[in-house]
Amino acid sequence: MLTIGRTLVLPETELIERFLRADGPGGQHVNRTESAVELRFDVAHSPTLPQAVRERLLARRDRRLTDEGVLVIQARRFRDQGRNRDDARERLAEIIRAAQAAPKERVATKPTRASRERRLVGKQQRGKLKQTRSRDWSRE
Repeated sequence: MLTIGRTLVLPETELIERFLRADGPGGQHVNRTESAVELRFDVAHSPTLPQAVRERLLARRDRRLTDEGVLVIQARRFRDQGRNRDDARERLAEIIRAAQAAPKERVATKPTRASRERRLVGKQQRGKLKQTRSRDWSRE
């Protein structure tokens, strides 16, 4: 069981773990042990996820999400398998927690009259500055 929040818990059957050899430091030991973890979670077909969370996760522009809607997380930060496994699960939980919060609706606003006037005055000043830089070619 992977606890995401008070109301959401993912069962072990929905998580697919694969262990592979990690790259990086470790000498000969790194060539013999499979300490890296690849955690797969099928977002598109998960019966546990609420529909709103599923839609927000699938709408994300995330390179870890496959075309089939499977979220793939690779953990190889640590040298032992157990810590990498915990790291992958915690990262998955963080992604799902972030998708649980609904984004705020944007309230359309109009610029104030004073801000529009400041903008126009600034443009006029900039134009005058550029005019003073130019040479008057008609007199030569």
